[in-house]
Parts: sequence; C-alpha cells; structure tokens
Amino acid sequence: MSITVTDAPERERFEARDEDGNLAGFVTYQLTGPIIVYTHTEVDPSFEGKGVGGTLARAVMDDAKARSRTVVPICPFISGWLEKHPEYNDLVARSTRKVK
Repeated sequence: MSITVTDAPERERFEARDEDGNLAGFVTYQLTGPIIVYTHTEVDPSFEGKGVGGTLARAVMDDAKARSRTVVPICPFISGWLEKHPEYNDLVARSTRKVK
C-alpha cells in the first residue's frame, strides 16, 4: 500500500491518502512563526496497523526539518514516536513538558 502525505494548510493539518485518494489519517497542527505544534493524530480504523501513523509522523517531522521549524509535540502519538526516533531531537522544543 502506498501512502502519500501532503500539507493542507487551509485545514491546518497534514493528510495521509492511499493511492485511490482515500483519507487514511491526519495530523493537526498550529503554526506560529517558526514554531509548529502537533496537536492530534488520527488514523482511519480501516488503515490501523498498516504503518500510517508512523508514515505521518516521519512526514511531519521531515517537513518541520526542511522548513527549519521548532516542534512542540502535544499529541501523545507524535511524542511517543519521537521517543523511538532520537534523530529528530534537535527539532523538538526543550522547554516544554510532554503531555500524557
């Protein structure tokens, strides 16, 4: 299965779609200058367990890196994913506490 992730700034979210254009999941965000806050991740139940969440997480972090943004991961899924991917540590705001 091929998943494509694109930014939908008018909806303040990144969207993951399959090859047929079906919405597989999304990550919502709030952007303030160079700071992006990832607030929520949601994967459609029919796509759960297929790596959509991880694909979304990597895509939003790669986008933040490409745009030199500082990430505030409020979303528990993104926070948990980042714990397993220390290569993104330099993008994460250090002054914030993880929300459980």
